Amino acid sequence: MALQIDPGTVQEARPSYRHTFLRARRPRFICQFKLGTDAGTRVIYGDDPPCQRELRAKYRCPHRLVVPSFMEASMRASPMLILALLVALALPVQPGIAQTNTDPELTEWMVPYEASRPRDPMVGPNGQVWFVGQTADYVSVLNPETGEFKKYDLEEGAGPHNLVVDDDGMVWYSGNRATHIGMLDPNTGDITKYRMPNEAVRDPHTLIFDSQGDIWFTAQQANYIGKFFKETGEIRLLESLQVEASRRGNSSRPYGIVIDSQDRPWIALFNTNHIGTVDPETFELKTYELPENARPRRIGITSDDIIWYGDWTRGSLGRLDPETGEVTEFEFPNGAESRPYGMAVDDSDRIWIVETGVEPNNFVGFDPMTGKFFSQTSVESGGGTIRHMYFDAETNSVWFGADTNTVGVAKLPPRRRAVSH
Repeated sequence: MALQIDPGTVQEARPSYRHTFLRARRPRFICQFKLGTDAGTRVIYGDDPPCQRELRAKYRCPHRLVVPSFMEASMRASPMLILALLVALALPVQPGIAQTNTDPELTEWMVPYEASRPRDPMVGPNGQVWFVGQTADYVSVLNPETGEFKKYDLEEGAGPHNLVVDDDGMVWYSGNRATHIGMLDPNTGDITKYRMPNEAVRDPHTLIFDSQGDIWFTAQQANYIGKFFKETGEIRLLESLQVEASRRGNSSRPYGIVIDSQDRPWIALFNTNHIGTVDPETFELKTYELPENARPRRIGITSDDIIWYGDWTRGSLGRLDPETGEVTEFEFPNGAESRPYGMAVDDSDRIWIVETGVEPNNFVGFDPMTGKFFSQTSVESGGGTIRHMYFDAETNSVWFGADTNTVGVAKLPPRRRAVSH
């Protein structure tokens, strides 16, 4: 689906491809445009309609370019490729991808705060969508019915990385560059900051509520896992694994986090081939080893407390059974180049994850019941990198922020079945 924007004034966009046999190399889009007195020609390289991104970003061009598809342009450019494509169409379907009509419907809104890396949206109790601007130090809210945004400025250098919204509508964010967790009261605009008890824990990263409304969080570079007790304001910290020094240092890089049915947090230790969990009573860390060279970044959890992770370096979706420690892997459609990142599990236990190593980003669905990927949808803005996603059960949708300065939603196909959590 198109971005939610008005028609603009770009005059022409014509693609020009240079090919090797069976493979396109560096698609080139020549974009002629005119906005007011500003006119010119730009040559932009990329795999999706990059005029959309670059012209909008630089000139605030609201036009949605209609660019011929890769196949259309390829057939104009290379007779040999026509033959190759016809042969390819006759080949069997890749067995790992189930052929269905269950693709989500994607919609994106251009965020009006320029180059701010909007990210980690979450739907509040009134249906409005909250997100942070990591590089512009703000919390913002989108009304998806009207497309209106409202912005709340944070202290300079806060570097908000993630947020969660509680049942009272209070917005909690991680001050990733300012050593605190903050609470924003949308009614007054007041912000309350809760400083880390250890100044070395400078980068609160990803937050998640447990069943009591307390917040577990990761601190990636500082190498800590923490718990914030809302009633008292106490913050308890646990140092994670130390690893052999590398260019990333000796932090295990606690990253993505989920909560299981027993209120135990599960954490992706991104600089290792391990996933960890913390006992809420003893505050002890237990780790599970993954295949060699695996690097879990974001993780999800299904209703049976099975842990799922995207392997950033090896291009696989992993399944960890906490009862046995057994790991099963499923290769992503784009294999080692996929760079799986943003991830969400819906209430039918379908797993949705974004391949960010391809352009445009590829929004992929996986069914644990069949062990197959059943859906692939391109992100129209390109995505850049979609880092974190949130499933909203009320609307059966997954929300995401993208480096293309958009906030988006994937309206999921109908629920497969009821799942009790």
